[in-house]
Amino acid sequence: MTMLTHHGGRYKPASYLSGRPEISGAITGGGHIAMLRRFCLSAVVVLLIGGGVAGIIALKAMIALSRISY
Repeated sequence: MTMLTHHGGRYKPASYLSGRPEISGAITGGGHIAMLRRFCLSAVVVLLIGGGVAGIIALKAMIALSRISY
């Protein structure tokens, strides 16, 4: 528990690295943006792979149907 608390006295406020406290309590930096970008990239890749598989299935179906009709 000592790693989670600051080393100041009981009534001394914690010192911040940036010189000011974080108002929103959110983590500053690009961590969330990088995670969101990675998620979106993986979603786009999954959709592209699914579209490719659907295209291959459609081409095979067209070939099979063209053979049946003759």
